Amino acid sequence: MSHNENQISGLVIKQVALLAIILILAALICFNLALFIPSLLGAITIYVVCRKYNFYLQEEKKWKPWVASLALMLASLIIIILPLYFIGDLLIEKLGNAKVYMEKFNIFIEKIHTFVYDKTKFDLLSKENMTKLKNFAGQFSTTALSGTFNTLTVVMSMYFILYFMFEKPRLFERILASAAPLKRSNVSLIGDKLRKLIMANAIGIPVVALGQGIVALIGYFIFGAPSPILLFALTAVASMIPIVGAAIIYAPICIFMIAEGQTGSGIGLGIYCLVVVGLTDNLLRFTLLKKLEDIHPLNTVFGIIMGMNLFGFMGLVFGPILISFTLLLIQIYRNEFSEDDTPELELSSKDKNKELEERIDLIV
Repeated sequence: MSHNENQISGLVIKQVALLAIILILAALICFNLALFIPSLLGAITIYVVCRKYNFYLQEEKKWKPWVASLALMLASLIIIILPLYFIGDLLIEKLGNAKVYMEKFNIFIEKIHTFVYDKTKFDLLSKENMTKLKNFAGQFSTTALSGTFNTLTVVMSMYFILYFMFEKPRLFERILASAAPLKRSNVSLIGDKLRKLIMANAIGIPVVALGQGIVALIGYFIFGAPSPILLFALTAVASMIPIVGAAIIYAPICIFMIAEGQTGSGIGLGIYCLVVVGLTDNLLRFTLLKKLEDIHPLNTVFGIIMGMNLFGFMGLVFGPILISFTLLLIQIYRNEFSEDDTPELELSSKDKNKELEERIDLIV
């Protein structure tokens, strides 16, 4: 083998050098504009949700671009942003005083622990575990709330970005498609999957959460639960967590009410939540979410944990999207560069698409 064959070609060196420069510049941009990352994610989310309506208004109804953009921005503000802001603001108002909140939380935990121990002689929470739980609750609530205080800045910059996306949508999408260093089939796959993920996380999951929260709120009022409005917000947020869901809120409340002597109300609320709230959860998940996108529960769990740390309450939506999108990029990488016998994506046939997605889809 000759010496020249062992040398790295000049083309590869140029590619690596150019890629390194791109990565360095991208890192510098992201580092200095990190404050606007939640705004960008929010703008992309709302753009995808309102995309077909934007095209309808501009291309079929012949609305002026700026009129259509402002109309959709106002509609998204009323329908999407304000409900999320209401829940976040409610939690900030109720939990903003950390000292008072932690005192109430400590009393709440102590009553539940004492009641369970007296009835079962089982030390559900030792002193060490109770201390850890209290510290975790205080730290987590402080982190989540602090990430939400800049909501106004995020929303304003988000709509600033969104306006320019809405005004010339075809140009915006053409620039993104042409800039992607991928096969056209993979660009189409990214667009389709990203749309489904955003619709499921930005529309489906919040609708399920709001539905469970409202149904639970009715039960809280009927059975006289303490602070029903606060419990509504907490239940709506907790219902986004797979497996445990809203039970992580209403189960301790039922035990607390029984420990306070409200045995009938506590048991009644427990039965109501198990049957009615649980039925609402299953009904919405197996109808609405299945139609939008079947996201793996682990994606949601880890996405919420990561998203809350990064973006505050907005991370409830953006976190799972980032996790799922990362897995999608791994799939795209394999499609682009793998030399195995996995067939290339063919987007001309819907049936072939469906069959292929069932075999290689990492998101579901």
